[in-house]
Amino acid sequence: MRLFPIIVLMTLLGPSVALAGQTRDENWKQCKTDDPDKGIKSCTALIKSGQEDDANLATAFYNRGNAYDEKGDHDRALKDYNQAIRLDPSNPFAFYNRGNAFQHNREYDRAIQDYNQAIQLNPSFANAFDNRGVAYAAKGEYDRAIEDYDQAIRLDPNYADAYTNRGSAYDDKGDYDRAIQDFDQALLLNPNLARAYNNRGGVYQHKGDYDHAIRDNGQEIRLRPDSAGAFNNRCFNRAVVGELQLALADCNKALILQPNDAGTLDSRGLVYLKLKNLDAAIADYNAALATSPKMASSLYGRGLAEQIKGNRAAADKDITAATAIQPGIAGDFKKWGVAVINP
Repeated sequence: MRLFPIIVLMTLLGPSVALAGQTRDENWKQCKTDDPDKGIKSCTALIKSGQEDDANLATAFYNRGNAYDEKGDHDRALKDYNQAIRLDPSNPFAFYNRGNAFQHNREYDRAIQDYNQAIQLNPSFANAFDNRGVAYAAKGEYDRAIEDYDQAIRLDPNYADAYTNRGSAYDDKGDYDRAIQDFDQALLLNPNLARAYNNRGGVYQHKGDYDHAIRDNGQEIRLRPDSAGAFNNRCFNRAVVGELQLALADCNKALILQPNDAGTLDSRGLVYLKLKNLDAAIADYNAALATSPKMASSLYGRGLAEQIKGNRAAADKDITAATAIQPGIAGDFKKWGVAVINP
């Protein structure tokens, strides 16, 4: 997060003034700190002091906005960025960070407007092109997003996050090979970029290359051992290739990290289904559907389990409902190795 440099003038007018100056100096140091709580407290003291000119006030509001944004309080961050921009409309970073706050609030059009302004003020602002691309991608405008990622990469060829984001856009467009190329490049630039492993693993899963997906899941877990999503992804991929006990261990770990997660319960339901532990499978699918009642894979999986148990009416109801939600669900289960299950 970019902060304005502040030059604080010292005074030697006497002990009491010197003490006040030291307090102000300390407030400026804390206003720029990475600790958001300390930053908010010190920036607020400066804003309320009545001693700062407009340039310094703009900095204090900007830094406090960054601190609020860091804490996830995007609405208060927006108010401070508004003040910073009012006092200093020439600062591209204030527009950029306000755009980020709008994006966190899913106000993508307003975010794009701010990124536009940041780019107008600084045409070489690679981050602004990258985050504008993220906003376009969130709106489903993948081609425009890719154009922005291209520009970010032209401006900064070592921008690993831009390659990762462009790879995700290609993935959303179904261009899996180009997506993998971008994730490969991102990881060449930054071998510890967990998000790139996550996203590349997802592409390999889409391509049906579960072995490569499992390897990427493992790399993400190495970097983010507390990621429930990574354990869930590996659980699912291991279930598909038949590594059922390892899959079960991964799903159990994911549920310790994130209890009652519908996606993980759905994955573990698949594991139990392939293990032919039908009651456990149905219990997991029931739990998943309690929070996500239109999850087609849980409806279909539960239907298969009921079918094997001989509960034809319940099975037909679930399978029909799942197919209505996701017409290709039978084909998915066939790819996952459970098209025909003998009791």
